[in-house]
Amino acid sequence: MRSILLSAMAPSLSHAMSRPTPQDYTGPWAAVPKILDTIQLPRIPAREFDIRDFGATGGEDDSGAFTAALRACRAAGGGRVVVPPGQYRSGPIHLGSNTELHLREGAVLSFIPDPDRYLPPVKTRWEGMELMGYSPLIYAHGCENVALTGRGRIDGGADCDTWWPWKGLNTKCAQSSDAGPTQHAARKALFEDAERGVPVAERVYADGSYLRPPLVQFYACRNVLIEDVTLENAPFWVLHPVLCESVTVRGITARSHGPNSDGCDPESCRNVLIENCLFDNGDDCIAIKSGRNADGRRLAVPSENIVIRDCRMRDGHGGLVLGSEISGGVRNVFLENCTMSSPNLERGLRIKTNAMRGGEIQHVYVRNVSIGQVKDVIVINFFYEEGDRGPYDPDVHDIFVENLHCERAQRAFHIRGFERAPIRGLHVARSDILRAESVGVIEQVSGLTVSAVTINGELFKPK
Repeated sequence: MRSILLSAMAPSLSHAMSRPTPQDYTGPWAAVPKILDTIQLPRIPAREFDIRDFGATGGEDDSGAFTAALRACRAAGGGRVVVPPGQYRSGPIHLGSNTELHLREGAVLSFIPDPDRYLPPVKTRWEGMELMGYSPLIYAHGCENVALTGRGRIDGGADCDTWWPWKGLNTKCAQSSDAGPTQHAARKALFEDAERGVPVAERVYADGSYLRPPLVQFYACRNVLIEDVTLENAPFWVLHPVLCESVTVRGITARSHGPNSDGCDPESCRNVLIENCLFDNGDDCIAIKSGRNADGRRLAVPSENIVIRDCRMRDGHGGLVLGSEISGGVRNVFLENCTMSSPNLERGLRIKTNAMRGGEIQHVYVRNVSIGQVKDVIVINFFYEEGDRGPYDPDVHDIFVENLHCERAQRAFHIRGFERAPIRGLHVARSDILRAESVGVIEQVSGLTVSAVTINGELFKPK
């Protein structure tokens, strides 16, 4: 047996978890090295299974070779399934415990955009609700020690002709329309099932429902690594760990510009590191989630102990986002040393929730962030979608932002709590926004502190 952490067989994976210098981590940030110490990399047996040895030719469909290689890997007790340089096409790939799917540099894995290939349904989570739906393109359920690695490229095969039209009318595809098959009816029915507490096994939304699958989803897994790969053209969210513990996402490129093309969405996950990644997306770059409405409260599993550092965010609805599927809560999030900039980046830091989602969002720490061009710098909005129509008031408190630098923004702040449930404890320090068309709004915040913050060259003093 060997470990990804220690193996000489895989030099690109042989480095240990990077550790911060002690002097940088004092006060609340002292939690960061403790979180990193809890994150375990997967241990993978020292066996390799080259898909060419199982019949892969780089033809129209190498699904059988992937299935055979994974079956042999599982029978042997685990190992590394290797995708060598070349172009390969496949249907869904399901990983097992103690398994690493490794794409060597020059390997391109393209998924066949035929929805029937992603049946039978599997247990998944879609917009924060559990269901039996189309299989994610790369999927693992209930596994331990699972990895997706290498410098190859994974193409989900989605575009304005395949998968994305199911969104209905959208801003990503010029010819999009609500006239054809869309997700609308199934999405509404799934919401209703979740609110009524229909058992998950009876929530079957696959063939004919038009709910698009994510590109990569690890569900209820432990010791997960996603490293170095480039992920493109996702049908839905790009990378979606759900109910996982000990997750490392390192050095990936998530590039997908379709509708709902979030980059990385850890949902109800614990002990997560996201570092040295590039996000260039049609929706949120990183969105931390914990379930939607009744289904999120049913599971009641927060996302917690999440460290994000040294990442770059380009296009997207938001750089770091918490929500909107946030009913299970979020706590202990640390983001540092990240760069965000694009004419198509709408928000730098964003918390989105409402009185239907609720959720307790607490102890979020952001520092050393450089933003070039953005629409809104900091957003905390309780009026997202349903807004004030519901009985579950959000509880947002202890949010800290320091050493944030922004070159140009339309608005500095868009911060709106409820009068009956204000945001408690928002602290912004040692930050500057060189050019902002508007300061924006700060409403219903108790315990607001602003220290050494300048906007348009003037010291900012909240009214």
